[in-house]
Order: sequence, then C-alpha cells, then structure tokens
Amino acid sequence: MRLRWLLTIMCLVISLIPIAMIIGFEGLEIMTLFLGLIVFITLAVAFVISYIISMPLVKLTKNIDEISKGNLDVELEKSEIYEINNLTNSLDRVMASLKLAINKVGVRKEEIFQDAVKAKEEAEAKYEILLKKIDGWIWETDDKGVCTKCSGKITGTLGYTPKQIIGKEIIRFLTPEDGNKFKDIVYILSQQKTDSTSKLDLHWLYQDTTHSVWVRSFCIPVFDSIGSFKGLRCFSRDATEYQVAENKIEELEQKLSETYKQLHKVLQQQSMGNPLLNPSITTVSEQEFDYMILFDENAKIIDCTNDIQKKLGFTKDEMLNLTFADVVYLESYKDIKASLENIKKQGSTQIKSIHKKKDGSSLFVSEHITYLKERNMFICMVKQDMM
Repeated sequence: MRLRWLLTIMCLVISLIPIAMIIGFEGLEIMTLFLGLIVFITLAVAFVISYIISMPLVKLTKNIDEISKGNLDVELEKSEIYEINNLTNSLDRVMASLKLAINKVGVRKEEIFQDAVKAKEEAEAKYEILLKKIDGWIWETDDKGVCTKCSGKITGTLGYTPKQIIGKEIIRFLTPEDGNKFKDIVYILSQQKTDSTSKLDLHWLYQDTTHSVWVRSFCIPVFDSIGSFKGLRCFSRDATEYQVAENKIEELEQKLSETYKQLHKVLQQQSMGNPLLNPSITTVSEQEFDYMILFDENAKIIDCTNDIQKKLGFTKDEMLNLTFADVVYLESYKDIKASLENIKKQGSTQIKSIHKKKDGSSLFVSEHITYLKERNMFICMVKQDMM
C-alpha cells in the first residue's frame, strides 16, 4: 500500500472521533451539518501530511536509482523530517566510502557498474538459452520436498506449466509407489551430507492423470554453511526411450545367457566322447582354448571372451563391430558364408586357419566351430597352433 493512501486512511479514521463527539453532545442532526466540513478538513490535512512525508522519500528513491547506475555525483537533498534526513546522511557517507575505494583501486566507477550490469545480463541470457536448448527441465525443492523453481520445458513432457508445479509437493505429481520412493531417497540424501549427484528413475503423472511418464532425474542435495539440508537441485527428462533400450538389453542378455547354457550342454556331450574336453565353459576357455567367438549366420560377431585381446589385440567392443570374415585371413566373406552352410549340415567342424591381429600380423590357430541350432548361431573355440 502506498504511504499517501495509508496516511489518508489514518486521518479519516481519526476524524471519526470528533464526529462521534458531536453525535453524543448535539445529536445526529447537528453532526450531519458538520460532516462535510469535517471530511473536507480531514482530507486536506491528510494530503498535506502525506505530501510532506512522501515527497522526500520519492526523491531519495530516484537518487538511489541513479547511484545504482554508477552516478556517484548525485547530490542528495536534505529533508525537514529528522528520520529521512538521517537516512540521507548515511547514504552520503556510503557514497564517500565507495568513491574512496574506487580511487584506491584505480578504475573508473562507470566501468564497475556497467561491467557488473553487463555481466549479470549476459549470465541471465546464457541461462535462458541453456534452458531452451537442453532436452529436459530444471527444478528445485526445499527441505520439505516443495518445488521452489521449475523451467518451462516440463510442459512438453508432462503438460504442466511451471506455475502449476511451483509451491506444491513433488510427490503430488508422482505415482503413489514412486512418491514413497522419492521421500525415502530425499531422506537418505539429506542424511549423507554430500553433494554427489544421484540418479532417480521415477514415474510422473501426466497432467490429465490418465497415464504416467517414466522420467530420469539427476539430483544434487543442497546444504547451507552449517551442513543443514536445504533441498534438491535436479535436471529431468523423458526417459521412455531409455526404458525401451534397457528392456531390450535385458532381453538380449537373457538370450545370451541361454546361448551359453546351450553351449555348456554341447561341451558336456563332447566331453563324454573326449576326456580332454572339460564341461565347464570357464575351464575350456582358459585351459583348452585361448578365446571363443560367438557369431550369427551372417558372420556378425555377437560376443567373445575378454581374453581375445591377449591374442589378437582387439578389445571386446572392437570385436563386436566386426564380422568373423574380418578376423579370418585368406577367406572372403562369401567363402565364410559357404563354410557356415556346411557346418549347419554337419553340426560342427575342426579346421586349421589363420586369424588376423589388430596390427596386421597373423596368428596360426585351430578352430572348433559348433552350430547352435536352437539359437541359429555359431560358437568358435580357438586355440593357437604352435606349429
């Protein structure tokens, strides 16, 4: 409320005192005759008083705005009001101290204020650009889990505007199960007293609450100077694609596990006719063979043992980008495909071959290739040929 309005209202309230006294002594009829005069005098007095008090404050405010822009040569007007005059004198002393400090440093006062304002504007502009470009939204909570800040990108993912989120508990926008999970995690983070980043995968309710969205958040707990928990700073984005990819990875890992189980059975069957072969995959890999390669009917390498790097120089990740034809010397991809068709009919084969190392040199090896019919894959167990 403006000071002038406040003083006017106070004067009008005070004017009720003489009005009440006139009613008490002379009656309501006499009071009516003097009502207009009393109200007029009251308003006039209120205007004069408010003008006398508010005008020095208005001028002082304008002077402070000029000072904030770097103009330290502003002359502050004195006031007849004692308190306002004290405030003006204090501001004069602050300006004098500031001028002295600037002269000692040896820079122009205009540079200090202009650079500060410019740096502030540039920082705010960069922050706004960042919020627009990042694929997600930034939000913060207090120590009670109430949202205190939220960027506009949340609308594209969940349908809410920042105003609908700010001031409310985050758990209101989560599924009941993940709401409890969020509370537990926040409690743990508040007790750990570290500012390390934590990954939170939670299901958020869409604005119409008809479905939920799987959101991945990276949160940092915030503590004050004495170590008290003050809330969270978080970055979130729609992680539905991540969920699909992770489910696919789990499915592939399960299939690969089944493939190794099948290989284990094959080795068990072979060990019954050959006592040199141990039914344990790990033992075979480490003792009877130097490395193993698993590939499909198109010769695309699907998996291999980690010890392949010792012999060929390729890492496991590099091998997964190759075909079996890239590893075998002197045989084309077409020749490899033809050999795989024959192995399909025979079930397995053992041949001498040459494998290509990463540095281009060759390695003479013995290959034992088995066709895994149920998985439509091939497993090649390799032993270096010392001859």
